[in-house]
Amino acid sequence: MISKYFDIYGIPAVLYGECAEKVWLYVHGKCGNKEEVYSLAELLCPKGYQVLGIDLPEHGARKKGTERLLPWVVVPELQDVLAEMKRRWKGVSLYANSIGAFFSLLAFPNERFENCLFVSPILDMVALIEQMMDWASIGVERLQAEREIPTPFGETLSWVYYTYAKQHPIQKWNSPTAILYAGKDDMTDRATVTAFAERFGCTLQIYEDGEHWFHTEKQLAVLRAFVEGAFA
Repeated sequence: MISKYFDIYGIPAVLYGECAEKVWLYVHGKCGNKEEVYSLAELLCPKGYQVLGIDLPEHGARKKGTERLLPWVVVPELQDVLAEMKRRWKGVSLYANSIGAFFSLLAFPNERFENCLFVSPILDMVALIEQMMDWASIGVERLQAEREIPTPFGETLSWVYYTYAKQHPIQKWNSPTAILYAGKDDMTDRATVTAFAERFGCTLQIYEDGEHWFHTEKQLAVLRAFVEGAFA
């Protein structure tokens, strides 16, 4: 498959597929990278699309960079990337995974993508942070006082991040969207994803045996079927 590596405003990107009028933007989750887009490209490029993946801060080719994976950093980057894509392609669709969906929701409330696919999306960051606070037995007052607190499960809780999330709730989404949600997802609860789908008219597919990270052979088969069937 044809691939091209380049930068968009200093953001490492990879583009797969023959020249086409339409393109998908792939926004990876935590611990992901732009090269993950290859599996999506295998499915979508034969349908006449190109597929573009980018590295978010602290990921892929940016692991040693100075930028951090914070919404106020990522959101303007995504907006710049989309602006460039809209200059080069007639139609843009969006695929976002996990926290990549959260960042996309913040970045693109006024956009109208041709299609959107969300996989294991984080839809309520306030609820997720509060859940992590419960796991670590950390109260709001302590977080406010200490500002940042490392946890035993590898996440650092941040008062600034928590405050930002509370000040930026997801209130608008204009694009036709299909969601694949795992029944055993421990990052977004079923009530949240169901309410989001109903509020914004999304198609919701629940894979009961799945986990937040789709990685087993069976889970990946479900994911491939979801991508191929979502907008068939």
